[in-house]
Amino acid sequence: MRRPSPLLSVLALSLMVVAGCSKQGADGQGGQMPPPEVGVQTLQPATIPLQRDLVGRLSAFRSADVRARVPGVLQRRVYEEGSDVRKGEVLFLIDPAPLQAALGQAKASQATAQANYANAKSAADRARKLIGQKFISQSDYDNAIAAERSAAAALQAGRAAVDAAEINLGYATVRSPIDGRAGRQQVTEGALVGQGDATLLTTVDQIDPLYVDFSASADELAAARRASDGSGSREVQVTLPDGSVYSHPGTLDFTADVVDPSTGAVALRARLPNPEHQLLPGTFVKLRATLSEQREAYRIPQTAVQRDAQGAYVFVVDQAGKAQRKNIDATQLDGSDWIVSSGVSPGDRVIVSGVQRVMQPGQPVTAKPVEAAKPDAAQAAPATAPKQG
Repeated sequence: MRRPSPLLSVLALSLMVVAGCSKQGADGQGGQMPPPEVGVQTLQPATIPLQRDLVGRLSAFRSADVRARVPGVLQRRVYEEGSDVRKGEVLFLIDPAPLQAALGQAKASQATAQANYANAKSAADRARKLIGQKFISQSDYDNAIAAERSAAAALQAGRAAVDAAEINLGYATVRSPIDGRAGRQQVTEGALVGQGDATLLTTVDQIDPLYVDFSASADELAAARRASDGSGSREVQVTLPDGSVYSHPGTLDFTADVVDPSTGAVALRARLPNPEHQLLPGTFVKLRATLSEQREAYRIPQTAVQRDAQGAYVFVVDQAGKAQRKNIDATQLDGSDWIVSSGVSPGDRVIVSGVQRVMQPGQPVTAKPVEAAKPDAAQAAPATAPKQG
């Protein structure tokens, strides 16, 4: 029996390969690659807070210097250093003896003025009766009336001197001007205070609530104002040094109307509750400030945003399963997302993964839903530059 020739074997193998290729084409693929698979996220408008991560410093809500308002020798400190005190609570005692003597002298002068006034008034009353009967001259009448007026003025001055002496005696007992935490004693007992100036004795700081002083760039504030209608939350959330979030959010209550020319920043301040006195003035803290809110806006991941000479754009999947380009206004970056207010519509399926597989608008794609990242996680992620198209 004759063996087949090598040429016939090669020809038979070639026919088998051609038949296999023809069968693959008959299966409906037409020899073309399937549409690329992309991940899409369905957009829905929402009210989005425009937040910034900043660094601030805590300061006392009110800080009052307690000073010696009268001269004297400091006798005793009454309060405990570092303790909480109430308004009007006694903090220091100054030797009252010289002030009591001054008060006694003022009262004696007042009594003399009172007696002089009584005598002058009696003489003036007699002159008023006699002048009508022409028993005294006009000159004597005028002198009596003038003496009465001078005595009345002297009595008034004596009463004012007594009031001043009583006030000074009250200043010998030094009281807290506000509720707060009293600081360290600045002058020891036995020291002469209040000589020439008001000697600082201690400081009382009100630490509930606290202020958080920080700053933001003028460009950020301007963009936040453009994006919002002026309403909405102005919350400030503080992060403690151990990384935990402080349980009492603050409220932005002051924005300066000038820009620091050296830094280009604007000073801001927030009021922060501190009922447990957990926070102390002077501490640097990290904070997340809500500068404004943008209504009817969309949150789009940075991975979905492309850029070219025409500007920023995204690809969306239409009803026919084709990728279509949409130009957007991506100027506000919040965490790892762009905040977009125009260019897209509710229900758009924007391509957030596999964008590099889309070569041109109108290309068929296979869309697979991708779960949107939670806002907190998106904001916590570090911001990166958008991918260039």
